[in-house]
Amino acid sequence: MDRAEPRRSGPSHRGRIVGAVIIVALIALVVLWDWNWFRPLVEKQASSALGRPVTLQHFDIDLAWHPKVIADGIAVANPPEFPEGSQLGSVQRLAVRVNPWVWFSNKLSLTEIDIERPVGDLGPGPSGKPNYIFEALQAKDDEPKSDKEPLLVEIRRLVIRDGDLHVVEPGLKADFRLKIKTEERKDGGEPNLRVDAKGRYAGQPIDGYFVGGSVLALRDPAQPYPVELKLRNGDTSVSLVGTVLDPMAFGGANLKLEFAGNNLADLYPLTGVPLPPSPAYKLTGKFDYADDRFRFRDFKGTYGQSDIAGDAAVLPASKGGRRQVNIDAHSDKVVWSDLAGLIGGTPGEEKAPTDTPENKAERDKKEKSGKLLPDTPISLPRIRAADLDVKYRVKRIESDITPVDTLEGHLVLQDGFIEVKPLKLGVGQGSILANLQLDGRKDVVHTVADIDFRKLDFSRIVEKMSVFKGAGTVGGNARLDARGNSVAAMLGDGDGELRLFMTGGDISALLVNLAGLDFGNVLVSALGLPSRAKLNCMVADLGLEKGQVRTRTLLADTTEANVVGKGDIDLKNEKIDYQIRTEPKRLNVGSLAAPINIKGPLASPSIRPEIGNLAARGGAVALLATVLGPLAALVPTIQLGLGEDNDCVALLGSIDAPAPPAKDKKK
Repeated sequence: MDRAEPRRSGPSHRGRIVGAVIIVALIALVVLWDWNWFRPLVEKQASSALGRPVTLQHFDIDLAWHPKVIADGIAVANPPEFPEGSQLGSVQRLAVRVNPWVWFSNKLSLTEIDIERPVGDLGPGPSGKPNYIFEALQAKDDEPKSDKEPLLVEIRRLVIRDGDLHVVEPGLKADFRLKIKTEERKDGGEPNLRVDAKGRYAGQPIDGYFVGGSVLALRDPAQPYPVELKLRNGDTSVSLVGTVLDPMAFGGANLKLEFAGNNLADLYPLTGVPLPPSPAYKLTGKFDYADDRFRFRDFKGTYGQSDIAGDAAVLPASKGGRRQVNIDAHSDKVVWSDLAGLIGGTPGEEKAPTDTPENKAERDKKEKSGKLLPDTPISLPRIRAADLDVKYRVKRIESDITPVDTLEGHLVLQDGFIEVKPLKLGVGQGSILANLQLDGRKDVVHTVADIDFRKLDFSRIVEKMSVFKGAGTVGGNARLDARGNSVAAMLGDGDGELRLFMTGGDISALLVNLAGLDFGNVLVSALGLPSRAKLNCMVADLGLEKGQVRTRTLLADTTEANVVGKGDIDLKNEKIDYQIRTEPKRLNVGSLAAPINIKGPLASPSIRPEIGNLAARGGAVALLATVLGPLAALVPTIQLGLGEDNDCVALLGSIDAPAPPAKDKKK
């Protein structure tokens, strides 16, 4: 019987054994392998990419069909100029699940990102440069552009837990915290994003929240993205509610925006739009984005006791450029005091229901100071911060102290240079036309103003007064060339002139007789005999030099008397030293005919008769010829303001006419 040969394993059998060993080894490697050994390599790669030291406490990979990369204790250092050991931010745990099977199609698919307790501390360093700017991530202008197709990044789910971001910006007077997290939705969809803010901004307390749709929905232009923003900064509140169809491009917006507060000027830190001071306001309109501009359309609201409506658009400042703002607004009714902020005054009225304690306190302070002219300084940084094109029209103005009925103006602000051309104020059937230029490109504002008064209805000017009444037509012009950063400073050091003329009406005899302390006529006038004094002509020609108002001519020719004024007004120190002298045209025993002296502060001057220097009576024309100089130069201006045919031209012609030659007594 043959002896059996020993059984030998073939190549296929050995291969199976080797394969089994490799599989067992791989399983053992996966089970026993410590992925944290790669932590130094990950830190090095991250530090190189950010240009900052990046450290990790632990690194791991959970292998699966879609593996999960986990990093614990991530910390990103501050730039070298910050204190050693300080951090820009940290993340307690970052877990990213990846779909590696689409990598070769030039796509990075992150099926889930889970960020736990991200913490940031953002602010400027000793040099003022913010710590959140990574120069290593900024593209260099001289770097050649790659023709390679960029990698497409896809994120399917994002979860943020207990985010805490601390922001400090001294330039904005800001120090606030943002609490960031995602909130699960009741319908099981992608978590919503919520951000709560609290701290200080622009030196005022800030408190509010933002709730938006899923962060991932920001990349889906076909899905409306819900937005809800409620914010309060000091006395200003902002509300923005609605949806955006294309969030990344801010297109297809259906948003309602509402602003409310005590002063429109307080919106500057939030919007970057320089607006004048105002009383309490509330504005509501539609907010969207088109033609590279953020638009506040069809807004309506109130400021103080006035209404306002219109459209506004803001073109954000591009690199090296300036923000551009366009506003086209109109009002049906405006209370005059609500516009005081336009000239540096304190807007609002003491009895206005929407007036603020701050405005009342400012007026009380002004009254105690004894100052009359507005001294609120122009904010040069604000007028240089943006370019504006503003049109504003008012149908009806209500006022107890001014005769203005309507307003229409067009303001253009470019690089600190303001031009208002024209500004039209309606007074009865007449108008005031002004062309204004304010050059704020230097430290001291240079102002040039030309103003025309055309056929103003005098009855409208005095109708608010309880005692004095009158009628007639007023015309003239004014010019101002001044430097200063407030109305008070401009007038206190300015040059210019004011010319006013009136004719064709009557003025209360009571007013004329009071000016001459004509007690007998005052009594008769009070009884209604006569109730009017016909005004033949009134001429006021005043010059302004370095804040000093000099009287060149002040004349009122009426049926009761001729009234002549002389004196100076010091606008720099707000003092007046003036005298009004009358020459009655009819004899009256009760008349003292003493000049009236007006002296003291502009806000509260004393008005007293000069008893010790009673005026001697003389002929009316002789008085005028003595006090007044040549007036022919005023005739063209009078004709422009009053029309060709008026009594002032005839009066001035008679005063300037040469005396007739004396008759020969021998004949």
